[in-house]
Amino acid sequence: MFLHFFYELRTAKLPVSLQEYFALMDALQVELMEFSIDNFYYLSRAALVKDERHLDKFDRIFAQVFKGVEIDVDELAPEISEAWLTRLSERFLTEEEKAQIKALGGWRQILDEFKNRLREQKRRHQGGSKWIGTAGTSPFGAFGYNPEGIRIGQSENRNNRAIKVWDKRQFRNLDDSVEIGTRNIKIALRRLRRFARQGVPDELDLDETIRATAHRGYFDLIMRPERRNSVKVLMFLDVGGSMDWHVKSAEELFSAAKSEFKYLEFFYFHNCPYEYVWKDNRRRRSDKFSTMDVLRKYGPDFNVIFVADASMSPYELTMAGGSVEHVNAEPGAIWLQQIAQTYDKLVWLNPVAEKYWELNPSIQLIRRMTSGRMYPLTLAGLDNAMRELM
Repeated sequence: MFLHFFYELRTAKLPVSLQEYFALMDALQVELMEFSIDNFYYLSRAALVKDERHLDKFDRIFAQVFKGVEIDVDELAPEISEAWLTRLSERFLTEEEKAQIKALGGWRQILDEFKNRLREQKRRHQGGSKWIGTAGTSPFGAFGYNPEGIRIGQSENRNNRAIKVWDKRQFRNLDDSVEIGTRNIKIALRRLRRFARQGVPDELDLDETIRATAHRGYFDLIMRPERRNSVKVLMFLDVGGSMDWHVKSAEELFSAAKSEFKYLEFFYFHNCPYEYVWKDNRRRRSDKFSTMDVLRKYGPDFNVIFVADASMSPYELTMAGGSVEHVNAEPGAIWLQQIAQTYDKLVWLNPVAEKYWELNPSIQLIRRMTSGRMYPLTLAGLDNAMRELM
């Protein structure tokens, strides 16, 4: 398995040498770590990856090769039998049938009812309207339909109706090495430029060298710091869920931003930033960053750019516990307002076509919370967003 892992890394064009592979084998032989999949991940990454640009490819190959190894599940997840959620069929309903199905009547009632049914249910359920199961009209389960409910054990979104997702979900980091299909994105980002000469003087100042040599009568070499873009950018990137449909445009923007801005910091979130954000999607449950600490560390001189579709259940913005990922102590709107109040220069880039914004309540809420500074993720929208930040 280890040799196969090495070959897969080489096939993916990661610069992994035999010497590094043997160093990893030596570390395993002397039992340098306690044996667990997480410990092996960190050990192999330290031994085999020399450049952080290759971390995303390494993570993908690691997940592919060792996908059969179990990892810890979210400690908040209830113990729900997988047999209850076995996919035998899916529920496809006409629009008239959908209209006849009633929602339970609100956030609190749905959660309370979920807890009650979890206590009462003892066996698998399929095709009905009450218990946790599949292919029915119950508010709880997978591969069915209900206007409001909790999705459990379903691999992907189908009807965009779930108000909470109870599942262990894996997101992929955005690749900053994506080749940009057009230079127009970079050109639009270049509007946000403020040049300054800072740092070590390592560039020849030809004009000053000539002037100093002529003035002193002998050769006088004058150096200066390189002229760099001094603008500071803080990016918040939405990943997973409905953003999977916009990965290409988000990766192109992220890749362009990393090449254009020297002072760029970025963090990931899902749907809405809550009390924590993260930098690595595969380690997002263990390597978290307090949102409040991020706001303290990166001061108001940063330009904030959100890249997100703002498409979610309104409960995620307005209710404590509304997050589909975890039980959040405060509504998402509180954190969005805190970020908007901290940074005067803030824009929200939305990959959803602007003509659909009026149809989505969560997009309308976020537009109001960001004082209308939401722009479509198009070249024209990107150009207007950069003008807003200038």
